[in-house]
Formats: sequence, C-alpha cells, structure tokens
Amino acid sequence: MAVERLLILIKPDGVKKSLTGNILTKLSEAKLTIIGAKAVKVSRELAAEHYKQLSDKPFFNELIDYIQGKMYGAPYDRVFAFVYQGEDAIARMRRIAGATNPEEADPVSIRGAYGRITTKGVYENVVHCSSDTSEAEREIKLWFSPEELTEEIYPTKIIDTTIKKKVWA
Repeated sequence: MAVERLLILIKPDGVKKSLTGNILTKLSEAKLTIIGAKAVKVSRELAAEHYKQLSDKPFFNELIDYIQGKMYGAPYDRVFAFVYQGEDAIARMRRIAGATNPEEADPVSIRGAYGRITTKGVYENVVHCSSDTSEAEREIKLWFSPEELTEEIYPTKIIDTTIKKKVWA
C-alpha cells in the first residue's frame, strides 16, 4: 500500500457542537500521522475555491455560507484543518467519516453520529474528507503552505518576494 495524504476539516457545525475532541478521537482509530493542523477563519475566496466543482449547483451559496460558519457566528465561524498521512489513508478516513449524506451514513461513523440535514437541505455533515489523491493534493495546497506541514510532501521551490506580513508587535 502506498502512503497517501488527505485534508480533513472539522466544519463549523462540529466546532459549534463542541465535537472537535470526539472527532479527533474517532479519527485516531485510523492510526495515521497528523502532519499539519490549524484553525482557519474561512474567506469566501477559499470556500469558493474549495468547492469549485459544485459552483453550478443551486445550493452553492448556502454551502459557502456553511463552510464559513455564517449561520453560527463567532466563535464558531471557523474550521479546524488537518493533513493526515499514512497507508491507504483516504479510504480509511472516509470509512470513519461516513457517507456525505448524514442520513445515509453508518450510525457509528462521524457523519452518521453527528451530522444532520437542515430544513434548507444543506448537509451539516461535520467533517470534510478528501475524496482521492489528486483532490487531496489540490486541497492540501489550497489550505496549507509548505511551511505549515511537518514534512515536505510535494515539490517546492524558493521564490524571492516582497510581501507585507502581519507579525507580533
């Protein structure tokens, strides 16, 4: 089996329901290694790029609002993003996460136990899991910079830039 990487997001509904610890405990059953972790306040641009394959769907704007946590407000308007690595990582984590539709998910999976469908039809399915290796690479590069990972997992290059950056005063 090949080593795979994937992006896992604990979405705002998981944060609001105080499920972060429960979800991480359940994910630990896969016996994979976390090589990146952070809390993210999701911009509209990041949300739209993350879900770009669904941009033609009628529920796209609700999905963007959902991942941004707009219906929950502060301090729940964020996600926890993780990069996991290990053998057969995607299949293992998708089994633990469960089906995208919480009503179709195994009741012992994360989505089966904690997810729901809102009255507007939005799947509040608590977590995101990359679907395959190419999607995982796209998502990891979207959510994390090379410096934010404990291992160099994709080719990188050094570029000379002048950028303004917020630093501690």
